[in-house]
Amino acid sequence: MTRNPERGSAMLVTMIVIAALLAGAAVLASMQLSSNRSTELTRNGLAALYCAEAGLSSTRQTVISNQGLWDAALVANCADTVCTTLVEPAWITALDRDIDDDGSVDFTVSIRDDDDDVNQDDDANDTIFVVARCIKYPDSPRVVEQLLLYKPAANPYGCQTGGVDSRGNANDDEAGGCNEGAD
Repeated sequence: MTRNPERGSAMLVTMIVIAALLAGAAVLASMQLSSNRSTELTRNGLAALYCAEAGLSSTRQTVISNQGLWDAALVANCADTVCTTLVEPAWITALDRDIDDDGSVDFTVSIRDDDDDVNQDDDANDTIFVVARCIKYPDSPRVVEQLLLYKPAANPYGCQTGGVDSRGNANDDEAGGCNEGAD
């Protein structure tokens, strides 16, 4: 019985081709999974940004209307020596912070003092940062900050002595205020 030296070579070539095809399929599957994960992170990043912006937008008026409570909230933020711990004030935690009505909080909002003040736990210039952080997407955290300047209502009684809350008036002749045309 003589042996044919070419016997089995077709099976060897077939096995090599199948192994190459399987390796190529594995690489393509890995690339597709990586692309899907990247797309999901991008989508979640945008959704987290919109979530943080919605948090900022929905609490801005509450922060402004509670201007008298800013100093107490800033003191609570300064639990550590460099005032980096941001704590949500109680008057913000009372708000509905569930955007999608799934029963869980989607964002947190806190305040921090602007850098112009010497004492970071006391607001001297009626200017603070409102910091909104989306916590709904932990893989794509986003934080949005807005600088808010508290401006009291305009003086409706500019021509009366003292004005509203003694903010001055326009009764002096040099200012060209209310005495114009008077003899």
